[in-house]
Amino acid sequence: MKIVREQREQNVSLVRVTVGEEDYGQEVEKSLREYRRKANIPGFRPGMVPMGLVRKMYGKGVLAEQAYRTASNAVFEYLQKEGIDYLGDVIPSEEQGEFDFENGTEFEFVFEIGEAPRIELELSDKDELTYHRIVVDKKMHDDYRSNFLRRFGRLVDAGEVTSDEALSVTLDNGEMNVADAYVGLISLSEEERKPFIGQKVGYKTTVNVNDLYKTPSQRAAVLQVKEEELASINPEFTLEITKIRKFAEPELNEEFFKMAFPAGNVTDEAGLDRFIDEEISRELSRESDYLFTLQLRDYLIRKAALPMPEAFLKRWLYTINEGKFPMEDIERDFDQFLKMFTWNYLQKHFIKEENLTVSKEEAAEEAKALAAAQFAQYGMPSAPEEMLAGYAEKILADKEQAQKIYEKLFETKVVEAVRAKVKVSEKAVSADDFAKLAKEL
Repeated sequence: MKIVREQREQNVSLVRVTVGEEDYGQEVEKSLREYRRKANIPGFRPGMVPMGLVRKMYGKGVLAEQAYRTASNAVFEYLQKEGIDYLGDVIPSEEQGEFDFENGTEFEFVFEIGEAPRIELELSDKDELTYHRIVVDKKMHDDYRSNFLRRFGRLVDAGEVTSDEALSVTLDNGEMNVADAYVGLISLSEEERKPFIGQKVGYKTTVNVNDLYKTPSQRAAVLQVKEEELASINPEFTLEITKIRKFAEPELNEEFFKMAFPAGNVTDEAGLDRFIDEEISRELSRESDYLFTLQLRDYLIRKAALPMPEAFLKRWLYTINEGKFPMEDIERDFDQFLKMFTWNYLQKHFIKEENLTVSKEEAAEEAKALAAAQFAQYGMPSAPEEMLAGYAEKILADKEQAQKIYEKLFETKVVEAVRAKVKVSEKAVSADDFAKLAKEL
């Protein structure tokens, strides 16, 4: 076996591997014996097919497969032995010649590698970044408070429709009559609500239930029919409002605080306002952290200025996707891909340099936080610990979700490690200014 490495464009090499019978011969014979053992050919008992026939039927394909496998394994062994770090994967070169597996015994395979650039980053307090903290304003506070209290509110009768009330209506199209159907204006767009604003009990109008109820399952439930029956029903109905109800905020008394805060951490309105501001700040800090991560990412990419083998990476993307994406699509999205690819490469550098690790316990806590956020979306802001732990186990049992959690935690640790090396100034900004900064990135 002969291995020759040739330097081509910047950070790209070709590796030529020449293999002969002495390299792949034993594996070819082993594979052919296995074919003979399994071959099911009329006229021969299993395992008794003449080797000459097996060789004639499968020999060429087996030779090609084993010769390539031998050469491919040799490339990886060579790269490991020489300490050559590479990007993406090893791919067949466009300079690969023809093969004569019918008559030949010696074959040259040509592979292409994108060499990983060396990272040389000197970080100090001369590297300055800004952490943008969003100021909690009155509108944020009032909106959050309204949404929070809504969870513990109750429906009360109202005289007329003003915004997002809950309506009880009668639907009638002459063929069917549905009494006490529900219309939640909160689920409709502002434009869809307009005809109802200012109306009172007894108001009548014509509606199309396909517009009023967005999904077939909703329409079937309201009309009390099976989904397959919907097609035969005239969707134009006369709608009459029979009841108007709205959410009333709960009275901020002892009963409310015990129900909303069973741990006893909030007992009065002043404490509620502090709790709301803390919750908003906690949520906003995640936004600030995310923006800072993007800013730090872009700063490090610019500072490192790594000479990435872009042409190779495009060929690699095309190859690993087996041509599913045309080169025009790869070219169009390549800048964004290269940014993320470079950031992942830099992260691996810092993980190794700083000896960063993520424990199973940390992953479990992150999964529980994710579970808690999901439960909160469904109106359970204080899910029991055992429920969160069980849900976290399910999340981590999913390989894809678990990988995302570990990647997120590693990225957080990389950002923390780099942040400790550079100078970070904090700046308070409004939500609007923050949104503009985020949009730029």
